[in-house]
Amino acid sequence: MAVRDILKMGDARLLRVAKPVSAFDTPELHALIADLMDTMEAADGAGLAAPQIGVDLAVVIFGFAHNARYPDAPEVPFTVLVNPQIEPLSSAMEEGWEGCLSVPGLRGVVPRFAHIRYRGFDAYGAPIDRSVSGFHARVVQHECDHLIGKLYPMRMRDFTRFGFLDVLDVPNLPPD
Repeated sequence: MAVRDILKMGDARLLRVAKPVSAFDTPELHALIADLMDTMEAADGAGLAAPQIGVDLAVVIFGFAHNARYPDAPEVPFTVLVNPQIEPLSSAMEEGWEGCLSVPGLRGVVPRFAHIRYRGFDAYGAPIDRSVSGFHARVVQHECDHLIGKLYPMRMRDFTRFGFLDVLDVPNLPPD
């Protein structure tokens, strides 16, 4: 459909809490998902949330077979996730480098739950219920944070591990 502008950190719209989707399989919802897909693909992203393009609805997309921004990451199945809920399956946390299309040029180490269960719906209202770990779990948590007005720097604990890609001296840090 269309490549949309991605809002950047500092835009107050990124801090709002998204509203749940109330109607599935509508032309409006399918158009939003098409715009998210086109925008994510154009930016070579691993995921994108509706609030990142200025739409206050609880819709995220994520997934890739291979992603240049995360070349060592395992495949994550492409998913449209509407009205998601995340449940940690253990208290175990993993730290990992993250970037964000709304925070261009920067990377930081973010703690995330290592194992989660996520539930929600696809664009047609069919239920989704998956238990995942590793990078898949990280991507889901990152994208769903956008639905509650959080950007990854808000989750960071150590700002000595945050900086511009062209300055950070970290081996194998993926490009932006």
